Amino acid sequence: MSRLIHIGFGNIVNTEKIIAVVSPDSAPIKRLVQNAKERGTAIDATQGRKTKAVLVMENNQVVLSALLPETIANRAQAENADNEES
Repeated sequence: MSRLIHIGFGNIVNTEKIIAVVSPDSAPIKRLVQNAKERGTAIDATQGRKTKAVLVMENNQVVLSALLPETIANRAQAENADNEES
């Protein structure tokens, strides 16, 4: 069964498809986001807010979130811990 986490403003992603959650501040990540926007594979889930995290997905899509990477990682870890207890 797919595990879903909330990444802000009612947006949800499948944790099984996430490769990395990174900060958007470095030049390589900025290039990655720009290239994804040009290819049409960027999903902007920020609702007009500042991008604070970039989720790199298995299918080469990039998801932009207004939540901090630590917050998303904590939610994913909490979801995994809840599922392991069940």
